[in-house]
Amino acid sequence: MLVSAKEMLEQARDGHYAVGQFNINNLEWTKSILKTAQEMKAPVILGVSEGAGKYMTGFNTVAAMVRAMDKDLGITVPVALHLDHGTYEGCYKCIDAGFTSIMFDGSSYPIDENLAKTTELVKAAAEHGMSLEAEVGSIGGEEDGVIGMGECADPEECKKIADLGITMLAAGIGNIHGKYPENWPGLRFDVLKQVKAATGNIPLVLHGGTGIPADQIKKAISLGVSKINVNTECQLVFAEATRKYIEAGKDLQGKGFDPRKLLADGCTAIQDIVAEKITLFGSANKA
Repeated sequence: MLVSAKEMLEQARDGHYAVGQFNINNLEWTKSILKTAQEMKAPVILGVSEGAGKYMTGFNTVAAMVRAMDKDLGITVPVALHLDHGTYEGCYKCIDAGFTSIMFDGSSYPIDENLAKTTELVKAAAEHGMSLEAEVGSIGGEEDGVIGMGECADPEECKKIADLGITMLAAGIGNIHGKYPENWPGLRFDVLKQVKAATGNIPLVLHGGTGIPADQIKKAISLGVSKINVNTECQLVFAEATRKYIEAGKDLQGKGFDPRKLLADGCTAIQDIVAEKITLFGSANKA
């Protein structure tokens, strides 16, 4: 059931749990995530970066695939199709393609420009019944060419963005994309508390969910995080499971080279990690 992310995130905020955003890269990713969310009766957000959208031939293809799969799999849990770290132009492309949610990542702009572009996109999203995520303070690391130094968000800038009528806010609190280095100092909960105090009831978003210890995830949820993004971890487990399949020579046995068999272990690995995260986030049986 494709919907905007607004209601599911407000319910998560009030219920003190988080909805998982799991990025999709192809049919296998999408199918694995949807089936797991349905089995666990959990709301879910399918994240699509601009790079992944281009890889899948465009946002129109992605939206058509997700809508058809949602119908054919008989999905009844709430599902939001969401642009991840979108550019200003990318947001409009996803609006036209029929996404149900968009993220405008204006964190690289001066705050006044971020505010101006976000204001315009809030109006456009509202006209189409879509939810909108904004960002203040960059997320460290690199994802599909989006590079951030990991600057923590300014609570006052967060308030200015939140007051525009956005649905959710991603605020940098020391989190990064990709694998976390061994010397990573952890999330800045002091900053998270300040952002929460400044923004009030806006559901907060934690990017870079891969590799953050479970105790920090739970504490972040208790302090107002209602959406947590996971991408790298799904990629890692898929690659590991597929590598083991090939190294065991299973692709050389019978028709083991058939992609439906070749990729099956990787898909199972994605389902397992998505189930693990849904349990950790507390969103099972919330749909």
